[in-house]
Amino acid sequence: QVQLVESGGGSVQAGGSLRLSCAASGYTYCTGWFRQAPGSEREGVGIIGNYGRTSYADSVKGRFTISKDNAKNTLYLQMNSLKPEDTAMYYCAADPVCNWVKWGSGTRFRWWGQGTQVTVSS
Repeated sequence: QVQLVESGGGSVQAGGSLRLSCAASGYTYCTGWFRQAPGSEREGVGIIGNYGRTSYADSVKGRFTISKDNAKNTLYLQMNSLKPEDTAMYYCAADPVCNWVKWGSGTRFRWWGQGTQVTVSS
């Protein structure tokens, strides 16, 4: 069992930046970020594997960057050029295996954090 705790959410104006963190209670091979806005389905933001390989949703490519500190068991999400449509609850997730093809729905991730709210105003 791995526990995940997100932090770093908040309110920011469009064009601004935020950095989310996710502290894991143990080592995880595959970790990722997902988000869910009210009335919308959960969507994948991006994932990172053990050796730094990443995959991103098209909607955030070039704006968001996922990184991982394996020594600290901590995952990060640097979000730049934020848009109002980025407003959502952001969750980190982890699993022993990365499915690089079908990760977007999040159904293949075993462990989840409680989420941190990101609000972007225009």
